[in-house]
Amino acid sequence: MTLQTAASQLKTEDFWYDLPEELIAQTPLAQRDASRLLVLNRETGETFHRHFYDIYDYLQPGDCLVMNDSRVLPARLLGRRPTGGAVELLLLRDMGNKQWECLAKPGRKLQPGQEVIFGDGELTATVVSIIDDGNRLVEFHYEGIFLEVLERLGKMPLPPYIKAQLEDQERYQTVYSREVGSAAAPTAGLHFTPELMEKLREMGVSIAFVTLHVGLGTFRPVKVDNILDHHMHSELCILPEETAAVLNQTRRKGGRIICVGTTSCRTLESLALLDGTFVAGSKWTDIFIYPGYTFRAMDGLITNFHLPESTLVMLVSAFAGRENILRAYEEAVRERYRFFSFGDAMLIL
Repeated sequence: MTLQTAASQLKTEDFWYDLPEELIAQTPLAQRDASRLLVLNRETGETFHRHFYDIYDYLQPGDCLVMNDSRVLPARLLGRRPTGGAVELLLLRDMGNKQWECLAKPGRKLQPGQEVIFGDGELTATVVSIIDDGNRLVEFHYEGIFLEVLERLGKMPLPPYIKAQLEDQERYQTVYSREVGSAAAPTAGLHFTPELMEKLREMGVSIAFVTLHVGLGTFRPVKVDNILDHHMHSELCILPEETAAVLNQTRRKGGRIICVGTTSCRTLESLALLDGTFVAGSKWTDIFIYPGYTFRAMDGLITNFHLPESTLVMLVSAFAGRENILRAYEEAVRERYRFFSFGDAMLIL
């Protein structure tokens, strides 16, 4: 059976699970690595309940953790039209020449030529064109460095299911973030602390970095019945020379490549060669991983719990088996795990 044939028999509703709303984590834990960890053996379906700071019990000298070092832009801008009407822009993609693709609300009020004012006027914007129903090409006007203006005026673009205010914006960044460009955090990495990373290095686990700037696809649900009809939004991913060398050495020595997050997974699976080796490079990827996919780059995955019927549930189902994942998710609900961005974690091996 081909991948296409197997997927054609899977419907979006096949990836549904029932989640009580009170299990959606609204705030991060005080201690990053104190979150719970559900360990899933993808061969047997067996599960174990631990804490994230126990993760070294499941890693071995010679393993390599691959982390996405993308840093979230404070990309949510709250402004007003000259007439006083409230406006919200979410920066999605830098198009150059001070122009950005933005998710705009209310879209019907933001027609080409419309001016928008932010803060006390140190940042203004003009709608250049309509890209689609909710998206606009916007040109910004400011003095100085745009990122510094954003740090003053922008807010973290938290997912819509998080209603609570984020007191410390750094808690929606990984401790190793450095390449600014994401519209959402690569949340599996939020559980790591510098101390835990150092402990892993000391035991012989390599840590290597890739970059994937998380874009609009994070905010778009699967709205089609047949998963083959869903199209992923493109995101820029980068595999540095140093990381390619570490990954190839890990392969040669028989170590495991364990991705921290679905974004690291999608980066490696987009850029790995067919034989599973790695060459440095970058590309815009719209890779969509669902059951039937043959992984060539990844041996293990650290990930959070994902939304029902999302492309991320489909990805982890491709890696561990749909039945294993849905059983593990049901168990996590029974055990009152915390779900989504600020929630608990899974380790799939």
